[in-house]
Amino acid sequence: MKINLAAGMLTVLLITACSTKPVALNVPVELTSSFSLSGTVEQAPSWWLSFNDPTLNDLIEQALGNNFSLKSSWDRLRQAKAVYRKTSAELFPTLDGEAEGSHSAAESDGTTTKTDALALGLSAQYELDLWGRIGSATDASMLDMQATEADLNAAAMTLTAEVATTWYELVEQTCAIRLLEKQIETNRKGLEIVSAQFKTGQVSIADVLQQRQLVESKNGEKIQKEAERKQSEHQLTILLGLAPGTKSYQVPSTLTLLPELPLTGIPAELIRQRPDIRSAFLAVQAADKRVAAAIADRFPALRFTILVETSGNYGGDIFSDYIASFASNLVGPIIDGGRRKAEVERTKAVAAEQLHDYAQAILVAAGEVEDALIQEKQQLQYINSLKMQLDLATQSMDQVKERYLKGVENYERVLSALTSLQSLQQSELNAQANILVNRIQLCRSLGSGWDYSGNLRRI
Repeated sequence: MKINLAAGMLTVLLITACSTKPVALNVPVELTSSFSLSGTVEQAPSWWLSFNDPTLNDLIEQALGNNFSLKSSWDRLRQAKAVYRKTSAELFPTLDGEAEGSHSAAESDGTTTKTDALALGLSAQYELDLWGRIGSATDASMLDMQATEADLNAAAMTLTAEVATTWYELVEQTCAIRLLEKQIETNRKGLEIVSAQFKTGQVSIADVLQQRQLVESKNGEKIQKEAERKQSEHQLTILLGLAPGTKSYQVPSTLTLLPELPLTGIPAELIRQRPDIRSAFLAVQAADKRVAAAIADRFPALRFTILVETSGNYGGDIFSDYIASFASNLVGPIIDGGRRKAEVERTKAVAAEQLHDYAQAILVAAGEVEDALIQEKQQLQYINSLKMQLDLATQSMDQVKERYLKGVENYERVLSALTSLQSLQQSELNAQANILVNRIQLCRSLGSGWDYSGNLRRI
């Protein structure tokens, strides 16, 4: 009768266990079939190599090995691996050992009786994972670990972009200082000419003062640019894991050429390539597993216990006899105030949130690529326009300067032409740097499938 009752209960539980599988939510994200622009060159996993800049390659290698924020990401991955090992241990039996010793003395009629005793025991426990609660929790922990690994890849990818961006900002600032030095020299020569003309009465003192003001204006710009350069040096040094001021840089006199536009592929590939999107997807899966674990927790748990004990006096008789017992129990919730049901609802809401975050991450990633592409397209047109403006400004400056020296043009026209020319020179340099920075952001947005954490021997 008891056997039939137990079998009936087990049958009912097996039937109801089918409800432990959570219902997967689905939020469709429709993407375009292709990006608005695409090159023909496949982007290399180490995307920065396409810039053909040995200094940049060295800086990124140093940052990947020494950056403390990235080391913290490695630490988080170690934590996730430890949590996974801890959670998966619940799938296996536990074995505990016990030892107890005692000493007693009793006196009767002047006679003292001493007794020494020792007890040893082994206790093994195991929970049969009937409904997949432990397995689901273990799977969730494993997915958390994989998501943390993807986060590490994302952090490394972001770090390489930060290093490259800061490096080319440093190069641009250095080039800008050199350009300002040339402009200051040009303006000083102009001041000498105007001053000589003032002495001969050809121009007024106002012309001299305006030219001096232009020289000092460029000196002020140079001072500001030098401060910006120092800040970029400090920022780059910190990214390398060093204290500011402990490293000097050999900065080239010109910006590197813009590499060819990489093959952007199709938007759907971002889901596979970008580590941050992969992390979001793994978070969805982990949340789904936790829903399953929460549902399974509402059903009875079947546990087994094996106990072996032996006791006796100190000596050889300790193992002369022993007691062995086997027990199993089926424990299930009856009244818990709705705690387990609430936990199921909570985990379902978390899963829905993670799924929506995943969908949003895909849309944001696609937007980042499109933004970088359109920015590069417009920036190239802007640079071409600046080159044409610069050519025209140079011609205009030559004409105005010649007419001024002949005395048929006033100084205001010369000052206006010179200011316009020098402003365009600075704008062109800045635009060339911006398009490099924008390309860096494009490479980062594409993801490239780079697997930094593949070197897991570090863990």
